Amino acid sequence: MPSDHRAEVEELLADYRRSRERLAATREELSAITETASAEGVRVTVGPQGALRDLVLADDAYQRHRPDQLAALIVRLTSDAARSAARRAADVLAEVLPEDADPALLLGGHTDSESEAVRRNGSRGVDDNVNDSAEEDFSDASWLQQGPAERT
Repeated sequence: MPSDHRAEVEELLADYRRSRERLAATREELSAITETASAEGVRVTVGPQGALRDLVLADDAYQRHRPDQLAALIVRLTSDAARSAARRAADVLAEVLPEDADPALLLGGHTDSESEAVRRNGSRGVDDNVNDSAEEDFSDASWLQQGPAERT
């Protein structure tokens, strides 16, 4: 009894097209993710992988915060927004991944046990490889009043 595989091939091609369309839609959803966090005259916006896309400082942010405090606030807000963006990305991926897959691992996130180990051991990132004892003292805000010629 000869078998006509045409219908099977057509169904496989249809499945393939649906998969490609879903992949394209998922990719579009992921790339459109942005998250914003703001506090104390600072607003940051990050993209789907936590990269800083926009930074807005209130006109008086330099007077309200010492430079090190302002920098720490920007880093904290960026981290908060990046975590929110990662959660949204994980939600998008969870819709298309098998039930036993962990979207956070695919996004480069830490598992809870890895995060706990980093926190417990006080591990530092590559960018943190600085000489802490050589930090500048920004406690004197006189640099705000200096003209450009005086700063050099």
